Amino acid sequence: MTSVEERQMLRDTVAALIEKHASPAAVREAMESDRGYDESLWSKLCEQVGVAALVVPEELGGAGGELADAAAVLEELGRGLVPTPLLGTTLAELALLAADEPDTDTLEALAAGEAIGTAVFDPGYVVNGDIADVVVGIEKDGSITRWSDVTAETLQTMDPTRRLARLTAGSTSVIGNDPGLADTAAILLAAEQIGAAARCLDLTVSYTKERVQFGRPIGSFQALKHRMADLYVAVQSARAVVGDAVAAPTPVSAALARLAATEAFTKVAGEAIQMHGGIAITWEHDIQLYFKRAHGSAQWLGTVSDQLRQLESQVF
Repeated sequence: MTSVEERQMLRDTVAALIEKHASPAAVREAMESDRGYDESLWSKLCEQVGVAALVVPEELGGAGGELADAAAVLEELGRGLVPTPLLGTTLAELALLAADEPDTDTLEALAAGEAIGTAVFDPGYVVNGDIADVVVGIEKDGSITRWSDVTAETLQTMDPTRRLARLTAGSTSVIGNDPGLADTAAILLAAEQIGAAARCLDLTVSYTKERVQFGRPIGSFQALKHRMADLYVAVQSARAVVGDAVAAPTPVSAALARLAATEAFTKVAGEAIQMHGGIAITWEHDIQLYFKRAHGSAQWLGTVSDQLRQLESQVF
């Protein structure tokens, strides 16, 4: 079991690597590369921190960590919109671990960062789909399947920092039963959204302290102070909801986490565009990337309406 101190050390180590190797310019270079991520940074994250090994038991070559460890790392990566195969690989590992007979060789390769994985919830929009070595399907009948002879078509998406692909399987074989991986995916995505929302708000607060209008920084105007205070409350409230879901994953807590994180991030990104003014929607400015990530994430793995329907089915 990971202690609070160990998890904070994990966060700090990942944050330090991001600060050193994933500047906004480096993120843009990574998202425009052939594979959509910085392979050198991915190697460092796997070798120095073991990010791809967190949810895999030690006897299978992993770190024997918990969902909260993966969520903490994804939150840090989300802050900088850092493109990595971590989310897809983690979900593929959890799917393989739920198999009747786990493929130990594949799990070890994924945990070492030597192979890239993905889990398919909707074949039309699969994260890491065009670069995945290991593809696992989460089927609507409650089974988990291993996909072979996969054909991938890279998609043109609104969010250039998250590469998605359309996948077609040549063949599939059932390997086990789904333990609720859609809920796990929702919680991990929500953690990533919280990191991005918090950073987007930080950038906006900093900008309003620098931008001068009518002879004073715009952040000194009472109306903007109120708006930023509201955004801070939204992010912190959503973080608490996500934290509860990470600690005690259930279908209800997962849906609540996604709902809270999506609404907070979408609200912050929209206000950030407003407060930055016209420069925010120029390609050169980073806020437009947060805005695109916010809206892309809001659609991926189910919309707000989907989360509300999920809650309705669980509660009533």
